[in-house]
Amino acid sequence: MAKADFSGMTLKQMLDMHEKLGLAIEEKRKEEREDTRRALEELASKRGFVASDLFAAAGSKKRGKVAVKYVNPDNRSETWTGRGRTPRWMAEKMKKGAKKEQFEI
Repeated sequence: MAKADFSGMTLKQMLDMHEKLGLAIEEKRKEEREDTRRALEELASKRGFVASDLFAAAGSKKRGKVAVKYVNPDNRSETWTGRGRTPRWMAEKMKKGAKKEQFEI
């Protein structure tokens, strides 16, 4: 692909081009997504499946509430379930040598 020369363009022209390019990219993404969806549905159908049966369950499961497993002894209102990122209060104490087990409920 040849290198583009923008030196003769004004800032407004470049910004307009940037906006049009963004819209064109988004449109192309939609087309690619649709083409991929069709190809997957066709493949699933050839093998005796429905694509929604193969993919819907994996992404749509809602997780229930999780019980709190850890509490900050200095501020009992700060708790953590053990999922996700370690809270700051725990990370700071662990840097000072504390063990995760010390905060278990």
